[in-house]
Amino acid sequence: MSAVNPPDWLATFTLAQPPAGFAVNPYPFYAALRQHAPVCWLGSNSVLLTRYDDVLAVYRASVASSDKQVEFAPRLGLGTPIFEHHTSSLVFNDPPAHTRVRRLLMGALNQRAIARMEAGVLTLVDGLLDEMAGRSQVDLIDDFAARIPVEVIGNLLAIPHAQRAPLRGWSLAILSALEPAPSAETLARANTAVVDFLGCLRRLLEDRTRHPGDPQTDVLTRLLQGDAERNEDASLSEAELLHNCIFLLNAGHETTTNLIGNGLHALLTHRSQLERLQAQPELLHSAVEELLRFESPLQLNNRRLTAPLALRGVDLPSGCFVTLGVGAANRDPLVFDQPDALDIARKPNNHLAFGQGAHACSGMNVARLEARVAIGRLLSRYPRLALAGTPLRDLRLRFRGFQHLPVELD
Repeated sequence: MSAVNPPDWLATFTLAQPPAGFAVNPYPFYAALRQHAPVCWLGSNSVLLTRYDDVLAVYRASVASSDKQVEFAPRLGLGTPIFEHHTSSLVFNDPPAHTRVRRLLMGALNQRAIARMEAGVLTLVDGLLDEMAGRSQVDLIDDFAARIPVEVIGNLLAIPHAQRAPLRGWSLAILSALEPAPSAETLARANTAVVDFLGCLRRLLEDRTRHPGDPQTDVLTRLLQGDAERNEDASLSEAELLHNCIFLLNAGHETTTNLIGNGLHALLTHRSQLERLQAQPELLHSAVEELLRFESPLQLNNRRLTAPLALRGVDLPSGCFVTLGVGAANRDPLVFDQPDALDIARKPNNHLAFGQGAHACSGMNVARLEARVAIGRLLSRYPRLALAGTPLRDLRLRFRGFQHLPVELD
């Protein structure tokens, strides 16, 4: 698709109405965009970037804002629950609000905290694998990948197990509103999910205020009490606190479910790499990094410029909306040798799956831990794992994953 002449679809390319086949396999389209339109105008004040160096430059640019109030007001509806949520959460804020919340979360997700989590993740994954025993076929999304992060984040927030059933559905509904062109039905589901989730969290907050947990392991208590190690108050309003708890679940659920699901599908369709990993389990760490690069869970990210920025001789004006093609950047042949090949021992592998700079994903190491445990234990327990039937891909553009991934265990 990246031929000498630009493809016909490029003249009218938009993310709101992408070419046929884009959602299923965007990589040939990304290749053509990188070659023919690395700074692709999506409108009079909006561009898509697909080359690694450009995406990295915007991630690091001080003039690239993550605040989404201007962008989301017309798309989500000013004052709606989904607008309030997505403009209050950590990921869509700039300093000082971003700095204050991120410091608290990173204190709860530091290396010591993650090391304490590992035993619990192992127990959780082994329990799910035990449930699969005796079944000839399972769905690696419903029965495995999607259940892991919901439980891990549920434990971080100390949400009672009896209240966790709706969490995945709420998360999917809320994040679907971030698509380039959400439908009215999508927005209605998202608004309902925010209202229901807030109600659940308010009840939880009332209980945690009366009965605080350990701030070293209970993120909700830490957000309530501030950072005792730094002698700092959280300085979060109730709305900020609640919406960042929703953000924690959503970010952790979506990234990790898709990382595990995409990763297992990639290995099952590249059998030589799966067998290599089984023969050399010490490659598990580099394998997870390669799976993040090869099928990035987050394909598109966004920034808004607060001052002009020049890229490749193109002057982007202040106020310009910039869509960062993370999935495209991670397949850039100028950075990655044979980028469309899966190589679980690839080094160096400076992918952008978790972003860069001040807004790099705060839960990246939790996701990595969950993926290593999930993929490593599954392949060890069921070494003859194979696809069974046709997987059902999630056709959202921003988030890449599967709705269902049926497999035979033996």
